[in-house]
Amino acid sequence: MAIFFSYVFLGLSLAAPIGPINAAQLDKGIKNGFLHAWLIGLGSVTADILYMITVYLGIVHFLETSFMKTFLWSFGCFVLLYTGVESMAGAKHITTEQSRDEQVSLTKTFFTGFFLALSNPLTILFWLGIYGSILAKTASQYDTFHLILYSCAVITGLVIWDITMALIASSFRNLLTKKTLVWISFLSGLSLVGFGIYFGYQALQALFHF
Repeated sequence: MAIFFSYVFLGLSLAAPIGPINAAQLDKGIKNGFLHAWLIGLGSVTADILYMITVYLGIVHFLETSFMKTFLWSFGCFVLLYTGVESMAGAKHITTEQSRDEQVSLTKTFFTGFFLALSNPLTILFWLGIYGSILAKTASQYDTFHLILYSCAVITGLVIWDITMALIASSFRNLLTKKTLVWISFLSGLSLVGFGIYFGYQALQALFHF
């Protein structure tokens, strides 16, 4: 049981560092409430599971190629800049009540989280470097059942963080003043733009080797 919880903690460790997903969750939670913030995280977890499967099947090395790295940095730059600018532009329209129009965008919210995580090469480095080595060690000591069990423990950690962030973000929506929420939302969007610029720089660096 202790081993299981150590893998849950590993999942939490992956999700906890401040990054594009947490910034997007904070922004969505403030603007649209718990469900939207949760769906951002759920989309991210789905992308993480996809990468876990690629590591397990041994095909993740394809993602390490120069072409794929450049593509992912570029695509991530586009997604982050678009999401960040959209967040900053919509910050002033924050209300304490959710409209019907916002309900329609649940699918868009999910795929925003999915593409933010999928296009992040740093996520690939984690799954290849940390999870890949742990997978190799676990495979040498345990059977397939335990391999799947401990992988599920990592996913459990990711989901716990997702729910926690969604609760925090939606609590801000209920507890803070509108002016404060606008500023937090604007800064969250600005941080997404910052990550986007970083991704763009990495794409140029990979493309022109400077």
